[in-house]
Amino acid sequence: MSELPPVSTLRTVGEHVELDLGQDLASSPRYNHDIAPTRAAQRTWSRWNVASLWVGMAICVPTYTLGGVLTAYFGLSVSEALWTILIANIVVLIPLTLNAFPGTRYGIPCPVVLRASFGIIGSNVPSLIRALVACGWFGVQTLFGGIAIHLLLAAIFPAWAALGGTGEVLGFFIFWVANITVVIRGSESIKHLEALAAPLLLIVAIGLVVWALPRVTMSEVLSVPASRPADAPFFGYFMAALTAMVGFWATLSLNIPDFSRFARSQRSQVIGQIIGLPLTMLLFAGLGVVLTAASVELVGETISDPINLIGRIDSPFWVVLSMLMIILATISTNTAANIVSPTNVFQNVAPKYINENKGVILTGVIGIVLMSWELLKKLGWLDTDVSVESLYSNWLIGYSSLLGPIAGIMIVDYFLIKNQSYDVLALYQDNAGYPAWNRSGFIAFLVPVGLTLIAITTGKLSWFYTYGWFTGSILGGLIYYFAARREARS
Repeated sequence: MSELPPVSTLRTVGEHVELDLGQDLASSPRYNHDIAPTRAAQRTWSRWNVASLWVGMAICVPTYTLGGVLTAYFGLSVSEALWTILIANIVVLIPLTLNAFPGTRYGIPCPVVLRASFGIIGSNVPSLIRALVACGWFGVQTLFGGIAIHLLLAAIFPAWAALGGTGEVLGFFIFWVANITVVIRGSESIKHLEALAAPLLLIVAIGLVVWALPRVTMSEVLSVPASRPADAPFFGYFMAALTAMVGFWATLSLNIPDFSRFARSQRSQVIGQIIGLPLTMLLFAGLGVVLTAASVELVGETISDPINLIGRIDSPFWVVLSMLMIILATISTNTAANIVSPTNVFQNVAPKYINENKGVILTGVIGIVLMSWELLKKLGWLDTDVSVESLYSNWLIGYSSLLGPIAGIMIVDYFLIKNQSYDVLALYQDNAGYPAWNRSGFIAFLVPVGLTLIAITTGKLSWFYTYGWFTGSILGGLIYYFAARREARS
């Protein structure tokens, strides 16, 4: 630290703002190297890297099952479900691209961005809400990855197949170690993994279509009727499903700065996200709908996830090859979508005590705890009828109601209150310009959350909960705008 200048300074490099570290920030309890602003030289992600990130994240087992979730749990027809997925992912592009702006300009991760609207200490509240959701998804994805590893090893070693659920649990922990290893190697490791995974995942998708098409026709699949009552109005079912699908990436709409801080330019992050997200989600979810419908013809029963469907192929070679690609796919999704965010969040809580590696391990441990019930069920030690699919279909609406207000507050703060200008040095210090707790941010967050709780507990205002992401983000953003303007005048 003695070699550093006494005071940190900022300079502009192209469209980026870069930090020259001084002793003041280096000694601050709100700073460490891993959540510091990225250097201009670290911002290497092109539009194709950003697009590959989204292809790698979107092609995953939960995406594959979305069409089935919308038809089974939300009462839509197959064609309505596919349109809903496309519209939802176009909608979610708006907060994704807007909330990516401060990350790209200043090189700061999501928890530091939240310091501007919730306070230096207060930022930990919305950050930890986001982190808990990510840890849960990490557990879900690791569960799917563990099944893929189990089926891969069972195809190679017949003795492994006899392990059954125990083999899936062992696969879970093998997959867990692989995920943690990739993230500990840093952002460049994630970038290269996504660039490798994206084309391989498309090959798997095409291969599955080639396998299935002789046994099913698209017209038959698209003509499957809706499961809702015949006289039920379409709009209510559609909006509930749309909210759930927006909720699928509501998490990333908050922590997108964790990735956009490595983008070459605002143009790169905007175009990359437009290229990578909506069509990938539509095509892979559509593939899931087609193959789920075809699974009865293919293997004699309805199977709604690709891992178990591929595992039924009567060819060890193709099973092994497909499982290797699915394992890579799930690692690429899990590392980017579910480990990076909570790792930064845990560092934000105590930067001097938790570095990136400790944050990664903490994320992994919490993921194990949150999935412990399913692991115990696979070992035969716990008897429960709760399925992972039904859990996250209800979870999608529930947590979108929490995350919507945060997204609205972030957008309004950066573009309308701060006019796209942060005091970056003050974001890493106590009592340097930003409050410890920003009252406006918490009012704007707690009012929509309070209305959501009223809707859940009393049954009144049920529409507010059903359309939770939209109602929460709009109301949260409006309240924050007026509260922050009033506080600025006082």
